[in-house]
Amino acid sequence: MTKYKYRATEFNEVDWTVLRNEVPICERVVFAVDVAKTDFVVTLLTADRRVLKTIKWNHPQQTRAVVGQVAALGMERVEAVMEPTGTYGDALRGLLKEAGIVVYRVNPKRVHDAAELYDGVPSLHDAKAAYLIGRLHLEGVSQRWQEPSELRRDLQAQLKLLGFYQERHQRACNRLEALLARHWPEAPYCLGLDSVSLLKLLCHYGSAAAVVAAPGAASELLRRIGGPFLRGEKCDALLASARTTVGVPATEGERGLIQALAEELLEVHRRCRLIEKHLEVQVGTDAGLERQAEVIGRISAVVLRGALGEPGDYPNAASYVKAAGLNLKERSSGKHKGRVKIAKRGPSVVRFYDYFAVLRLIRHEGPAKRWYEAKVARDGGIKSKALTALMRKLLKALWHVGRGATFDEGKLFGERSLAPVA
Repeated sequence: MTKYKYRATEFNEVDWTVLRNEVPICERVVFAVDVAKTDFVVTLLTADRRVLKTIKWNHPQQTRAVVGQVAALGMERVEAVMEPTGTYGDALRGLLKEAGIVVYRVNPKRVHDAAELYDGVPSLHDAKAAYLIGRLHLEGVSQRWQEPSELRRDLQAQLKLLGFYQERHQRACNRLEALLARHWPEAPYCLGLDSVSLLKLLCHYGSAAAVVAAPGAASELLRRIGGPFLRGEKCDALLASARTTVGVPATEGERGLIQALAEELLEVHRRCRLIEKHLEVQVGTDAGLERQAEVIGRISAVVLRGALGEPGDYPNAASYVKAAGLNLKERSSGKHKGRVKIAKRGPSVVRFYDYFAVLRLIRHEGPAKRWYEAKVARDGGIKSKALTALMRKLLKALWHVGRGATFDEGKLFGERSLAPVA
């Protein structure tokens, strides 16, 4: 086993003239970067796996100078490679692209698994990680970095913003539920915390005692906000519960807290609706996205496009399923036969929305529901396997739909699989 010392030199101490003279102009050089928040490390390797130099520098202060020096080495072919570690490497990747250097990516799991592959030592640190990234690239396990389209970047930004507000909504909802359990436990059973009418009432009055003090105005507020969607008996039940509640009377401070949380929920709900409307408008700008939206809904289609990209970026339906982490894995050895599970290596948000799309699919009578019921019966009543299998089938169908095919639920199943268990 070859012994190699992973020593990194400070950028300001590197003699670039000497380094430039070490490699012929026609040589292929790999610029392998271990990305961090501030302390970046790069290993320069030749095509014959020889390490030219390992350099560390401060990001972002010295990043432009590093890229400039590497671009000025005069090599015919410089290839940069790094791990997709969040957003910390994006600025460097942009500078490399400006310099005309092609960027590749290596899966972080491969780097982790290769820790003792070349030197027999299981340790892993910045300088060694940079070396491993370069070696793995030379072994051919890297992929060219594909920049997402502007549409996909916009969708991703909107989805992240939507997720941010949904988290705020959940936190406020949990806190309000806890307060109402103490001061007005009957209220959520009458209308529910997703009711705008209840939130408006809480925002205006804040406590059961304040509602009892102004029953006429409270009733008028409920009927005005709820309109024809709020049944009279529900409104009456809520007002009656305020008079007979078993809750602890709220102090002025607690009443103010309830009002603030109700206001927060209403504001977050409004912002979520604005984002969802913006996302729905985006669907109409892309034919493939619109076809997928007809099958699984607009928001689900947008999530799919934002997380996975265009179906045309994938050579086949199986690769589309793999990108979502729904491909199957198994760990068996000798007589031991491990369970077959899904890999879960893709974005979890895709599996989340795919799951609910499948639940909607089996709500109505059709081939999907018949297949699901037959599969559950064959598996002895286990539903999770059938739902996972349907998720895989639906995602494969969406790959075809996104590329121009018409969705046909019946094509997902063979006739024998639809037959009920005798």
